[in-house]
Amino acid sequence: MRAASPSSTASAVRALPQAAAALVLVLMLLVIVRLPWAGDLGMHAATVQRLRHSLLNPGNPLVDADTPSPYYSPWMLLLGCLARITSLSVFDVLRIGAVVGFGLLVTGVWRYVRTLSTHRAAPALAILSLVFLWGPLLFNWSGFLGLNSLALTVSYPSVFALGLSFHFWAWLTRALRAETRWPVWLGLGLLWGLILLCHQFTGVVASLGALAMVIAARPGRSVLLRLGAALALGIVLLWLWPYYDFFSLFSAGADLEAIHRPLYDHLAGRFGLVLLGVVALGLRARRDPWDPLVLFFVLGVLVFAAGGLTGHYSWGRALPAVLIPAQLAAALEVVSAGKRAMRLGWACVLGVALVVGAWAQAGTLGYVVGRDALPGAVAAKYRTPWVGYQWITPWVKYGDVVMARTFPARQIPAYGPYTVAPGYPDVFLPDAGRRDAAVARYFAAGTSGDVRRDIVREYGVRWVVGGKGAAEPWLRQVATGPGGQVLYQVAG
Repeated sequence: MRAASPSSTASAVRALPQAAAALVLVLMLLVIVRLPWAGDLGMHAATVQRLRHSLLNPGNPLVDADTPSPYYSPWMLLLGCLARITSLSVFDVLRIGAVVGFGLLVTGVWRYVRTLSTHRAAPALAILSLVFLWGPLLFNWSGFLGLNSLALTVSYPSVFALGLSFHFWAWLTRALRAETRWPVWLGLGLLWGLILLCHQFTGVVASLGALAMVIAARPGRSVLLRLGAALALGIVLLWLWPYYDFFSLFSAGADLEAIHRPLYDHLAGRFGLVLLGVVALGLRARRDPWDPLVLFFVLGVLVFAAGGLTGHYSWGRALPAVLIPAQLAAALEVVSAGKRAMRLGWACVLGVALVVGAWAQAGTLGYVVGRDALPGAVAAKYRTPWVGYQWITPWVKYGDVVMARTFPARQIPAYGPYTVAPGYPDVFLPDAGRRDAAVARYFAAGTSGDVRRDIVREYGVRWVVGGKGAAEPWLRQVATGPGGQVLYQVAG
């Protein structure tokens, strides 16, 4: 038998990143078919529901109130139109949105990495680093690209906005490197505004990345003039968007800060492997202090640190501006470090880090095959998605108001009904606190039947989802669901 030649062995090794990245893409497509439910999926499904029934005046996505909502973005409007003109269910529409958003993300990463390296393995290495180079503690949050997080949020507007962001950075980088006409710059301005409207926090990350690229390019006066015009056009788009006042988000209340406080916890456990990328950024900075990834990272660190020091914890959503450049730098060092021995050594270190990160997120496989098909060690890492509330839909119709606690209130509006209080914080709902108090008072053990009846009348409640001990004389039990939940109909 003839031994493999060194060149064929080297080619096989170089093909490993592409093969591994292809497996990740296939896995994600299979996840989209299952569309596991956790986190904010109910909010986005409810948003599509409202737009499906009224494109011009959808009202609040979660409660029966005529208020604006930042969830009515251009992307969700497009999905709402798709739902309106087809017979597809809202969840099928979200699956289509997930495929489009994920496709944008993958192609965007490929295009942007191509502006940083022409090596054919660079995009695949970048994808692997973005999804696996995290830490031993599992971390899920929209706008963060860990594999498990991406599996749960792939249908969210944040993934679509991140995909647009990578395309935006690629387009901007090329525009800064060559003589570019005015229409291109104006298109960049509109794209920047579109990203901010689709997912505001990702828009901040996109803006920091763009600022880093502009600083790195050190453009002349004529380019700065075009950049100014692009910025102005993007701001006009934000100002003209009719579904919510984008600039009012700057005055969001303290609830937004409390929600994001956990972003500053367990940093080493969640993101420890990214330190490899920080080392890579140091090497890049030695070669070129104006490297755009280095500047991107520095800007992200400044915003993230400022949020922690001042108590503006929502600024922690800029953390991807720290992680993405570090993860990309770690991947690119494999193909851009000087000597062959150094590149090989770096590839081995990165490979070990990616295996560690992949093992931490191995439970993602359960979203495709289910827990029972997983080995015991992997099954222990699997987090069971939510069951959903489709069991109430034979009785509860679109627009009905349901009295429910916070957890079911995060899912019930996905099927068309409203709840008394929103399951998610809503900075545009002026009586959100009063609604939360009403729900808490209704389900409190010492509340009298008369008080409960008054709350039901005030908010037009037709149904109640509660436990078996929640019955009142004016409630009629209709159905039972998972976990001992009961659906009651309000008499009269």
